[in-house]
Order: sequence, then C-alpha cells, then structure tokens
Amino acid sequence: MDSNFVLVRQIPPGIRLLRAVRGRDWTLKTYRYATLLVTFIAYACYHASRKPSSIVKSVLDPDPLNRPLSGNDPFPWPIGNVFIEEQGQNSSPLSESSRKGWEPFNGKDGTSKLGEIDVAFLSCYSLGMYVAGHLGDKLDLRLFLTSGMVGSGIFVALFGMGYLWNVHVFWFYLAMQMVAGLFQATGWPSVVAVIGNWFGKRKRGLIMGIWNAHTSVGNISGSLLAAAVLSCGWGWSFIVPGAFIVLGGVLVFLFLAPYPEDIGFTHRQLMATDENGRDVEGQNRGGEQGGNDGGGGASVPGPCGSGLRTSVGLLEACFIPGVIPFALCLFFSKLVAYTFLYWLPFYLSQTAIGGHFMSVKSAGNLSTLFDVGGIVGGILAGYISDRLKARAITAASFMYMAIPAMLLYRWYGSVSQTLNIVLMMIAGLFVNGPYALITTAVSADLGTHSSLRGDSRALATVTAIIDGTGSIGAALGPLLTGFLSTRGWNLVFVMLMLCALIAGLLLTRLVIAEIAEKADRPMPGSKQGREAPASQPLLGNLYKNTD
Repeated sequence: MDSNFVLVRQIPPGIRLLRAVRGRDWTLKTYRYATLLVTFIAYACYHASRKPSSIVKSVLDPDPLNRPLSGNDPFPWPIGNVFIEEQGQNSSPLSESSRKGWEPFNGKDGTSKLGEIDVAFLSCYSLGMYVAGHLGDKLDLRLFLTSGMVGSGIFVALFGMGYLWNVHVFWFYLAMQMVAGLFQATGWPSVVAVIGNWFGKRKRGLIMGIWNAHTSVGNISGSLLAAAVLSCGWGWSFIVPGAFIVLGGVLVFLFLAPYPEDIGFTHRQLMATDENGRDVEGQNRGGEQGGNDGGGGASVPGPCGSGLRTSVGLLEACFIPGVIPFALCLFFSKLVAYTFLYWLPFYLSQTAIGGHFMSVKSAGNLSTLFDVGGIVGGILAGYISDRLKARAITAASFMYMAIPAMLLYRWYGSVSQTLNIVLMMIAGLFVNGPYALITTAVSADLGTHSSLRGDSRALATVTAIIDGTGSIGAALGPLLTGFLSTRGWNLVFVMLMLCALIAGLLLTRLVIAEIAEKADRPMPGSKQGREAPASQPLLGNLYKNTD
C-alpha cells in the first residue's frame, strides 16, 4: 500500500447525536475538553486492567507465614478503614484458599512464574507497540483504539475466568497475558496521537502533565476495584476491570474524534487558537461547508473527514533528533516505574511496617498512594518543562532525585505506616514525573518535529518507538524483581536506583545542549542573533513550535 493515501473517516455517532439534539455545534475549546476527557477515561481503563495482577500475587503465591487476605491488623490508620480491614482472620471466604495459594503459582518457583507472567505481557506489549504505532498513523484511530480496548477487556477477563473454570495450567495464564499485551499496545500511541492532533505546543507540557494523571488514576482505580472484589475470588479481580475497559471502548467508539478535521476544523483555525488563545465557534468552520480555509492555507477535509495524511516509517522516525536518547532514557525510567506498579503491593504485604504485617487487601489499597504522588509528579514535571522550555533538563533532574527518594523509602519506610506513606508518595513523584513527561509532551513534540517536512505527522509512530522501547525495560524490571526479591529486597532497590542513574545519564548530551542553547541565546538584533547557536545541530530545533 502506498504510504500516501486518502482515508475517509466518519463523524463519531455520539457526536452526530449530540449535534442533532443540541441543534448547534460546540466550539473548538469544548471539543478539546471533550477529547481530553474521552482519552483520559480510555487510558485510565487500560491501566486499571493491568493492575489486578499485582493485587492477586500474594493470593496466588502466599507468604510462607500464611498471612490472611483481610487480617486483623493491629491499628487503624487515621483515614479510617480504607487501608486496614478490622475483620478477623477467618472471616473471609478466601482465607483458606489464600493460605494455600493457586496452582501452578504456589510452588517453590511461584514467584518466578509470576515474574514470567509479567514479562510475557510486557514483552508482547512492547513488541506490539512498534506495529501498533505505525498502524495508528495509517488507520482510523477511533476504530483502532476501540478494537484494542474491547480485545484487551476480553483477554483480561479470560485470565480471571481461569479461577471460575478451575484452570491450573501455567500456559493458559501465560497465553492470556500475551494476547492481552498485544491488544494493550494499541492504547498509548493512539491516545497520544489524538491529543497531539488537537493541541499545539503552547502549554503542552502542563496540559499533558495533567492529562497524564490517567495513568495513576487508572492504577488507583484498578487497585481499589481489584481489592474490593478479591474476597469473591481472585478471578473477579480480573473480570470486573476487563468489563470496564470494554465499556470504555464503547465510549471511544461513540464520542472520540481523532482529528479536528473529522468534524470540520481547519489547521489554520487550530494554529490561530494556539497563538492568541481565542476560541473558534463551531458554526463558522469551513470544513462543515466543504470549503477550504482560504488564503492559501492547508486544504481542509470535507464533512466526512477525508484528507491526505502522510505516514512516516519507523526508520525515518528514529532519525528525528532526540527520539533515540529519550527512548533509551524511558527504557530505564519505565523499568523503575513498572517494577513499583507490579510489585509494590507484594512488597508491602511481605514487609513489616511499624513492626506489623498488613493484609493483602490493605497492601493493595496502600500502594495506590504511590500513584497519588505520581499524579503530582507528572503535573509538576510538565509545568517545569514548559516554564524552562527544557524537557531533557527536567526529565534528568527528576531521575536523579528519584535515587535518594527510593533509598530513603527502603531505609525508613518500615519505621511506621505514616512515614511509609510520605516516603512512598515522594518516590512516586520523582519516579513517575519523567516517565509521564517523556511519554506525553516529549513524544508529541518529536512527533510533530520540523524535520518531518510540511504537514507530515508521525505522532503514533514516534510515540510507539519511545514507549515501545520503554516497555522493553518495563518487561525486564518485573522479571528481574521476581528473581532478586527471593534473595532480598535490598538487591531490588539497588537495581532500581542504578537504573534511575543510567536514565538520567542517557540525557546528558541533550541536557548539555539545552544549557548551552540557553547560555548562548543572543540578544534581539545582535550580530550573534543572525548566526545559528552551537547547540542547534544537536537539538535540531527539538522544541521549536512547528504546529
């Protein structure tokens, strides 16, 4: 198939219905808010469906000390009974099964098998990302994202059905996770491409930092949801989140417009809004009249959203300045983040905090506070990078700060529950901050880089390269943790701190270039202003506004 082709997309049925009921159209600003909301919900569903495996680890492979699922922990935390269950040890119908575990994960190699399940999912996810990103730049993103969400929900639920069907074959669970990983790969390149299509670079870091809270919101909701139904059987911790992501797919099919042109907005209108902040009324769009923007601007699709799109190949996208350094940085950054994502509840349930062990359900609920810190970190990193206009400096600084944060959490997190919570949230802030920044604002910046020439877009492809590379690290982290944790958690934290250091060092060249660019920035009208700064060849106008 030729890489240059005309793709005819239909206006989403939900938007057509709202137009008919309302009698008039929304403004561009309203459509942008709606796009943020729909994509936020969509990716929160993706992450919610990934969280159950971390919650049920201690049920599938119980602690040798036979700690209960919902034990009578010695004291309630000030929030109340959110993190501590006051039920007796034998009050849960799963008490007996939780002590025995679930074959084939309750043997001597159970922890390793759980690590293999994680790495199987994330390996298929990372490999599928490269294909999904390229397809996302070619296909209708609305249908592509919908199919990915529905497929993910089915196979996540099928993993949980192994409990109801009494399946004890390791390969069944491995296969379900692998297929689910392939479907999950459709999500991130698609939602970042959609947001990049609707928003220019003006305050992109802050907007995407806030929007990227969907990752932590999904983790939190997935943890709470999986823990809430855990007493009904561990399988329901997968079935219920699987059903939610299917419902999210229906929402995307009804209401997501991947490109502004699909509903009649012109490229010139988007640029004008980004530059002066004024909104554009929906009734005045040239696209709905089947015309063009006039004045020699870019051609505007008709009402059905047909338009000429140019797809960029994987190799060409790799040569965009900054893609490879940020992709390698994300490899180690995501390794750290996903180790916490998959193993923090397990770590909490097997670590004495204030001299006491907490139940599996309490550990799952408590682990959500790591993601609360991650929400703050993502927003803060986006805001700082916008203010400094320095993505690499911001990302590297956060990675370096994550090292002492994790060290303090390991050393003093067991002193008391309150101190554990404070240090956990601080660690989440610095771990998730650069991860959020690179996978959102940086990916969108590079996907609309000036080297792509003209109106070419490679948002999904670039996002897939960066996040796909990061996901390989995400697969490696939980796998190594499964082996290292059997030899002591100190080794796990040493690995995490070393990876954070490497992630920061990988951006050194870009950090130096950003510093040099700021130091050499000439005064307006000076002779130096007519010469290219020394850092220009390295950065390649990395953050130049090309929207």
